[in-house]
Amino acid sequence: MMIAIDIAMFLEKFGLIVVVILAALGIALYTTFAERKVAAVLQDRRGPNRSGPFGLLQPLADGVKMIMKEEIIPLTSNKWLFILGPNLAMITAMMTSAVIPWGGKLEIFDRIVDLQIADINIGVLYIFGVVSMGVYGIMIGGWASNNKFSLIAAVRGASQIISYELAMGLSLIALLMLTGSLSLKTIVEQQMSNGMWNVLYQPLGFLIFLICAFAETNRTPFDLPEAENELNFGYHQEYSSMKLGFYLFAEYINMIMSSALMATLFFGGYDIPFVN
Repeated sequence: MMIAIDIAMFLEKFGLIVVVILAALGIALYTTFAERKVAAVLQDRRGPNRSGPFGLLQPLADGVKMIMKEEIIPLTSNKWLFILGPNLAMITAMMTSAVIPWGGKLEIFDRIVDLQIADINIGVLYIFGVVSMGVYGIMIGGWASNNKFSLIAAVRGASQIISYELAMGLSLIALLMLTGSLSLKTIVEQQMSNGMWNVLYQPLGFLIFLICAFAETNRTPFDLPEAENELNFGYHQEYSSMKLGFYLFAEYINMIMSSALMATLFFGGYDIPFVN
């Protein structure tokens, strides 16, 4: 009986993991599409409009193209570390989703499913620990390429991430003292029971966290680690095919997870106003 319960719980969690990963990848694909469309409007051009109606299949076409492209590993690179870098960046980006509460409880086929992969009482510390591991993906990729431009970009990117991690952690101290818990689910439930979002208690903390999130994900104006004018293509210059795809996906997935974390900490998580 216990074995059957364990198998059922494993299947529930595995199914939730698959859903979260596929959803994150899908959102990452169409975030790039939206970004390109907005850039096209700002630059007075059309943007992607050939693949599918209104160009909606362009992200899928780009994904297939990236998978089909030739894998190139420079002869002078460290082969194993060259492969490890993008994989580490992608894995750490996805691991942050494990402790984010995506919803309350859902009844499926007479079973109550908790829409959180792992409810641990140190969820905030777990996220900071995993995010700090992502720095190694950047540094390993830049160093293993055996390219000076890649190495310089990797050092700049890693130093920026490490620097803003400190400010990001400090911005949450007052919020954590207010809630008295490091569990993300507890933080959401407290906001729901109080009827007030934490952003109203800690607006300055949210503003600092938001700025640091832009810096952590290399978004404008914090995109200097990939300054094409001086560093060519940045720390992933020597990468091609899906190794490059992993770095690009990791960046957009980090944006998604940063948004989910901000919603969880400051905006009541899955507590949507006027909706049960």
